[in-house]
Amino acid sequence: MPRTESHVVPIRTDNELERPSLPGGRGSPGVLLIEAGYEVCNPIGGIYQVLRSKAATMVDHWDDRYLMVGPYVPDQAALEMEPRRPTGWLARAVAALDDIGIACHTGRWLVPGRPRVVLLDINLPQERINSEKFYLWQHEKISSPSGDEMVDGVIAFADVTRHFLRAVDNAWRDQRPARRHSRRVMAHFHEWMGGLAIPLIKREEQPISTVFTTHATLLGRYLASSDTPPATVEGLDPAAEADRFGIRARHDYECLAARDCDVMTTISPLTGVECEHLLGRKPDAILPNGLDIGRLSVGHEFQTLHAVFKDKVHHFTMGHFFPTRPIDLDQTLYFFTSGRYEPRNKGFDVFIRANARLNELLKQTNNPHTVVSFIVTRRDVRSIDPVVLQNRAVLDELEDTCEHIADDLRERLFRTAASEGRVSLDAMTEEYWMLRLKRTQAAFRTRGWPSVITHTLEGDPRDEILSEIAIAGLRNDPEDRVKIVYHPQFISPTNPLWGMEYDQFVRGCHLGVFPSTYEPWGYTPLECLAQGVPAITTDMSGFGDFVTERHAQPAGWAPWVLQRKHKTADQAVEALAQRMLEYCQLTQRERIRVRNAAEQRSWLFDWMEMGEAYARAHDLALHRGPQPAEVE
Repeated sequence: MPRTESHVVPIRTDNELERPSLPGGRGSPGVLLIEAGYEVCNPIGGIYQVLRSKAATMVDHWDDRYLMVGPYVPDQAALEMEPRRPTGWLARAVAALDDIGIACHTGRWLVPGRPRVVLLDINLPQERINSEKFYLWQHEKISSPSGDEMVDGVIAFADVTRHFLRAVDNAWRDQRPARRHSRRVMAHFHEWMGGLAIPLIKREEQPISTVFTTHATLLGRYLASSDTPPATVEGLDPAAEADRFGIRARHDYECLAARDCDVMTTISPLTGVECEHLLGRKPDAILPNGLDIGRLSVGHEFQTLHAVFKDKVHHFTMGHFFPTRPIDLDQTLYFFTSGRYEPRNKGFDVFIRANARLNELLKQTNNPHTVVSFIVTRRDVRSIDPVVLQNRAVLDELEDTCEHIADDLRERLFRTAASEGRVSLDAMTEEYWMLRLKRTQAAFRTRGWPSVITHTLEGDPRDEILSEIAIAGLRNDPEDRVKIVYHPQFISPTNPLWGMEYDQFVRGCHLGVFPSTYEPWGYTPLECLAQGVPAITTDMSGFGDFVTERHAQPAGWAPWVLQRKHKTADQAVEALAQRMLEYCQLTQRERIRVRNAAEQRSWLFDWMEMGEAYARAHDLALHRGPQPAEVE
């Protein structure tokens, strides 16, 4: 969605922060930090990646004074959490909740850092949820819909979270302090699904400092995905727009969290504009997202791993394209884009059109390279396309046959050569295997052009991506220098076309391209850099805007920021195509240098660097929040 010119929303610089203390309360052993989110141990969206990747840094800074809280989803909890019995103050808090009928599941989250986690049972009686809905109507004039499973789950999570925080606050303060200081609890909530607990805490006047982070306003997402996204959010009537999309209650919950928190934060200047005009509060701080780069880093091995996983991508290319006409794999480059199925927001349309233009440019310049460009997203599918699957199966059979012949031939060749006998490879190969090889080769050859999509879609055959590919004229013609592969399922080891993890696929590619028009942050280009893969982002994404604001436009590819503000789609397509052509003109040695630069630059976005913004926001919340009296 086009937006107004971005501006950095800074941390407050007035007297609130002019005091001698370490960031985030780390200098005070009496502060307990609780981080609450609906995606703790519950991978349903991008917030899961933020919370899990940041956990190790938070544990390193806060040690046993850090606790994560989420909803108990049994199937996910079984995979995500190692159960452990609580002890000390946490055991007393859990017991207090058990007394009022709220079940707690405690343990360690199975992510780097292994933070302590409490998952709260949100399976509450409907009358209890309705009671909270009545309160929201009576005091806030918010009408909560009935029969909405997500709304009921969010209200239930808010209710059990406020009870849990009260029990934790009592148990934490009842400990005997080692020094003269006040024990305090601070809670950091993520997204509207976690933030509804904030007004409930304020209603009870709990002495807890609160931080709220919206990673993308709910209304902003709906506006960006609409048929006619507005040029700017300024001047809109948020309530009317929320009514138009049928999300009024959810939008109002988010506004309540923004209103009542001690410190309001978001992840980028772009979303800061949304907060100001859609939620009614300008953020106090920008908390840019980072990655646990150390977890993804493999040291100097990333160049070797690129070659290893590129061979696996080669294997896909052989199965998909070789039945029609072989491609020179030594001159093949792999570009990709990926993300949720939001073709315009993710810039899939611009990516496709830029690839069509690149196809023309490669022909005009007689560039020796072939580019295979992947679009990886998720849609409902019936199955892998039968022809695509059959071609891959025949390729695998061909490989098995060749391996058997090679293994058998190796010993015979060695013995014959050692005895100074006459070497005849045809005579040494068993007739059965030679015939099998020829039959498999014949079965591998097909007519027609390779499909632009790997799967058969479920339901309505109309698809925006397929339509864009058709309009762009990308047909995988043997004469095309750019081949397109639309893969409407995420890549995984269980997928018979790949047999590899998505991260491994990324390592095997040459360039990640993400020309988004709406992206509150955008992890995909950052994930590329961390794996030594150069990336293209845009100034319409939070990450691209952050890079431009903080680090200026890099001279190379780590990342390169495509200018989309105040540019037409045609201008963006041409600029992107020219930039991709420049990559195709690099020598192999230059591409190695580009990968080195990408991996080195990724460390600028490690949580050890980016986490300082969180620490300052926590420090501000402690200053603004309730100030308990000193205790002995």
